[in-house]
Amino acid sequence: MPAVLYEKRDRIAFITLNRPEALNAFNREMHQQLREAWLDFREDDNLWVAVVTGAGERAFSAGADVKEMGQRREEQSRRSFWETWFGEDLQSGLEVWKPTIAAINGYCLGEGLTLVLACDFRIASERASFGFPEVNLGIATIVGAIRAPQVVGLGNALELLLVGDRVDAQRAYDMSLVQRVVPHDSVRAEAEALAQRLCRNGPLAVRCTKEVAYRSLQLPFRDAVRMGESLRRLVAASEDAREGPQAFREKREPQFKGR
Repeated sequence: MPAVLYEKRDRIAFITLNRPEALNAFNREMHQQLREAWLDFREDDNLWVAVVTGAGERAFSAGADVKEMGQRREEQSRRSFWETWFGEDLQSGLEVWKPTIAAINGYCLGEGLTLVLACDFRIASERASFGFPEVNLGIATIVGAIRAPQVVGLGNALELLLVGDRVDAQRAYDMSLVQRVVPHDSVRAEAEALAQRLCRNGPLAVRCTKEVAYRSLQLPFRDAVRMGESLRRLVAASEDAREGPQAFREKREPQFKGR
């Protein structure tokens, strides 16, 4: 059985963490298959939005598979001490400028929460719970500690990272960890509806705007504007940039093609 299910439908990629018997915990196989799915989504011009969720009714992901931790530490010990790497998959830095949506259907812990923080939109079941329990095991959280303050602010991030207790969906909403809390049975449908709405917009304009929003967080204002205006010129030269105004003048829905 694959550790990740990958389906393409109506310009939407559906990515499902598929180890429900282990609460969709991350193991080596899931990492590899998830990376392949994200790369395919990024490079497929017919796909405009991705929805990621967990199989079953209990968990989005309970985090790293503890049973593999000892083995992974042994593999890492054979690396050069100063070796650095990133970009293996979305949560660890792979750049994907198409919109991503997390449909959080239960436990969302550790690395699962890091993946959610890497997504642009986060829709939670009312049953969902969130946390970084690593400190309770004497393990440091790194990528999650980098991503969390950017989403929820430093104070809320430190509550999650240093206390290590779970928070429920309402608390997650209050700290802006998720944008919506919905009935459990409708979380996937809500995520798909949002994906379909995003697909009505010009995909190149969406990708450009997302990239500017993220990259400008690390740039002085003048440099961010310079970068953004350069990217906007690329989008302005596309067929979609002509189709949008033409459709407006003709009072019809635009037929964007992503080129």
